[in-house]
Amino acid sequence: MKNDMYFFHQTPKSVAKEIIDSIDWKDGEVVFEPFKGEGAFYDQLPNNVTKFYSEIEEDLCFKDFDYENTHIDTIITNPPFRLENDNGDRKNAFYKILEFFSTKNVDRIIFLCNDYCFGTLTPKRLQKLNDNKLYLNELTTINIKKWRGRYYKLVFKRTPNLSFNYFLTNFD
Repeated sequence: MKNDMYFFHQTPKSVAKEIIDSIDWKDGEVVFEPFKGEGAFYDQLPNNVTKFYSEIEEDLCFKDFDYENTHIDTIITNPPFRLENDNGDRKNAFYKILEFFSTKNVDRIIFLCNDYCFGTLTPKRLQKLNDNKLYLNELTTINIKKWRGRYYKLVFKRTPNLSFNYFLTNFD
């Protein structure tokens, strides 16, 4: 389940630093970086937080982290764009990863994603996240010239934000 299962696009350190600097970090906050990669986020987290990571290249899979015994305040990451499924197909994994974390005892999830991944957040999927008590609270647009398309910092929290609405009806 190593390199051939995950497809990497390393986050520029300058982007990670800008995102980290835009966040209000509390003393002693527990932060988990589930897709450490080259450490753009993990290595630049502030000194006043307790931090953990997983990285498939180090045989540390995010699914194997001890979520039961470690309360995580914040997850921050640039999740893999695609994961290989059991059939060997490469599929956009953004929503599946977000849904996985929505079922864990995590207060805040901060994901960097591109426009394609953002587009997977359909009204029904957002409703499912809401059913898991996870709500989109913030969206920041980011220019990363060396990458294709538009990128976003998405912040999900356990408290609803009534500024984000969506219709669940399928319209003709």
